[in-house]
Amino acid sequence: MKLVRYGVAGEEKPGLLDPQGVLRDASRLVPDWTGRALSTQKLQQLRKQSLDSLPVVEGAPRLGCPLAAVGKIVCVGLNYADHAAETGAATPAEPVLFMKAVTAISGPCDAVQIPPGSSKVDWEVELGIVIGERATRVSEADALAHVAGYVLANDVSERAWQMERGGTWDKGKSHDTFAPLGPWLVTADEVPDPHRIALWLEVNGQRMQSGNTSNFIFGVPTVVSYISQFMTLEPGDVILTGTPAGVGLGQKPAPIFLKPGDVMRLGADGLGEQRQV
Repeated sequence: MKLVRYGVAGEEKPGLLDPQGVLRDASRLVPDWTGRALSTQKLQQLRKQSLDSLPVVEGAPRLGCPLAAVGKIVCVGLNYADHAAETGAATPAEPVLFMKAVTAISGPCDAVQIPPGSSKVDWEVELGIVIGERATRVSEADALAHVAGYVLANDVSERAWQMERGGTWDKGKSHDTFAPLGPWLVTADEVPDPHRIALWLEVNGQRMQSGNTSNFIFGVPTVVSYISQFMTLEPGDVILTGTPAGVGLGQKPAPIFLKPGDVMRLGADGLGEQRQV
């Protein structure tokens, strides 16, 4: 299933795409797409529902983040060897973790702010993991049973704040609009292998990133299991799994950063596309 939330910001309603790609109102099925609606049992029940009886949503409404009430966003840094190399970092021996504030979440085509006083706003196309079952110290063998699905993400980053303001990455990752998610959450049963997803990102029509999750240093089971050793992952939590090479910071002969009016467009196999100005 492809789960969406549509409508004006702050007033989104739950929806889903039927097999023909038609947007339907899912309010009869769930109050909203929160963690409670993402359990294995609940998703199995939803798959048995006939979608033909759900109202068709006319027009082309704004799509918001496909998840409501996200508890936390946990991010994995330097999870592609080519990205680590372009930033001058060593390939990590174990996952590098940081957090991204949930107040940074925005819709897939909402505007991205370039904050006052910032100078190095950068892009990062990523695969997001959405947790469906509580995970505390789970094994790698059991990790995928705790995943509800996957989502396209742009881990927007202010590099000066991230790297030059005291060494805490969260500061450069958490400004409002720095976490566009969507357009939809694809449930795990429709993602045959999360380690074979092509990702790409363009800025002003120029392809900057072309990668594939087959090049993860740490795969999805490892990441979910590893994080769960340090904190409990709750249903509706999101894990951002890292970005491939091609970020602005790594451009040669000199870094390139976003300017007002620049257009980002990004996508991933089966996960849809985003567009931000």
